[in-house]
Amino acid sequence: MRLSFITALIAAPLMLAACAQFPELDAAVSERAKAADYPALINVAPILARTQDDGPGPVVMQSNIEARVSALRNRAARLKGTSVIDSPARTRLSDAPSID
Repeated sequence: MRLSFITALIAAPLMLAACAQFPELDAAVSERAKAADYPALINVAPILARTQDDGPGPVVMQSNIEARVSALRNRAARLKGTSVIDSPARTRLSDAPSID
């Protein structure tokens, strides 16, 4: 019973949305755009060749990422044993709060 009620609650707005009127899309295109020529087709091979030559290769990227991961792990290991809070601040924090 509960499942059919939830289904009806979901289906009702969807059915109402299906009855909506959509604006005329043909009216949104100007006469100038309708009369314009089709764009010229170009060969994409030179464009693709330029994109393949740019940037470092996957092997270089992998080694860069591995070096960064190693550096971050070393930094995390160094920080793990240190305290961020100095001794006077730790003392203040350990004291019970008081309202002055």
